[in-house]
This record gives sequence, C-alpha cells and structure tokens, in this order.
Amino acid sequence: MSEELKKEEKKEQQDIQETVNAQTDTETDTEKEANEEAEKELSVEEQLEAAKKEIEELNDKLLRKIAEFDNYRKRTLKEKTELILNGGEKTIVTILPVIDDMERALKNMKNADDVNAVLEGVELIYKKFMDILGKQGVSVIETKDADFDVDVHEAIAQLPAPAEELKGKVMDCTLTGYKLNDKVIRHAQVVVGV
Repeated sequence: MSEELKKEEKKEQQDIQETVNAQTDTETDTEKEANEEAEKELSVEEQLEAAKKEIEELNDKLLRKIAEFDNYRKRTLKEKTELILNGGEKTIVTILPVIDDMERALKNMKNADDVNAVLEGVELIYKKFMDILGKQGVSVIETKDADFDVDVHEAIAQLPAPAEELKGKVMDCTLTGYKLNDKVIRHAQVVVGV
C-alpha cells in the first residue's frame, strides 16, 4: 500500500504543482498583458509626441517657404518695376547725341544763308538717327513697288491703277511704318491701286 500511497502523493504533488504552475502562468500572462498595455499606452503617447514634433517641424518649414516665396515675389516685382521704368534708358542715352546735333542745327539755321547746307545738315542728322534706331532693332517697312500686305500695311485709300501691273500694289506711302525686331510697331499707311 505504501506504493499506492506514494503514487497518490506523487500524483497530488503533480496536481498541486500543475495548479501552481497554471496560477503562475495566469499571473505571468496577466502581468505580460498589463506590461504590453502599458507599453502600448506609452508607445501611443510617444507616437503622439513624435507626431506633434513632426507637425511643428513641418509648420516651421512651411512658414519659412511662404516667407521665402513672398520675398521672391517682392524682389521680382521690384526688378520688373525698375526694368519698366528704366528699360528705355539705354535707347535714350544713344539718342541724346542726335538731340545735341538737332540743337546745333537749329541754332545755326537762324544765321544760315545757304539752304543746301542746312538741308545737308538735317539729312546727316536723320541718317545718324536712323542708324541709332537700326542698332536698337528698328527697321523701316519698305513700301516702294511692294504688294499690299495687311500684316504690315494699312490702306487709307484706293485709287484706280494707271497700269494693270499696279493693281494690288502700293502706289504711295503717306506715313512710314516701322518694325522692332520683326514685330510691326506701326503699320505703313499706304494708297493701294485697284
């Protein structure tokens, strides 16, 4: 019997040990769950703090970019305004010698007796002025013996053509037209043969 008692005792001890182990496992699992929940809560709080920090950094970057763009916009607006106001400075400076020549010519015309000398002086000034305009990209729209072209000519009158080959051609130019770098800045006013 003692063997049976020993077996029963052993079995009881095993049952007790299993019960203790089960309780310990349950307590351990409960502790683990509690720790995991605490870690999750801590992790959520940490995530929240990290997200807040990232939002602050992004807001700071956004404000800096907005300020940079505003400064760029103001600077380009100022440069554009200066360009518009002072853009013609180069052209005006190149024209000033022609004005000087005109002033001298006007002063000398009062005392001049020779009309041909005055005419020659005015022609020289005109040539000089046209050369300066040419260097600036201005060119005269040619009308002599030209076909009428609505892109560069403005018909102010139509006259019967004296010859068949003059129909649709420019017969006379009443106001010279000009181009600036191949862009028409003033149409030539012409009389067209019909």
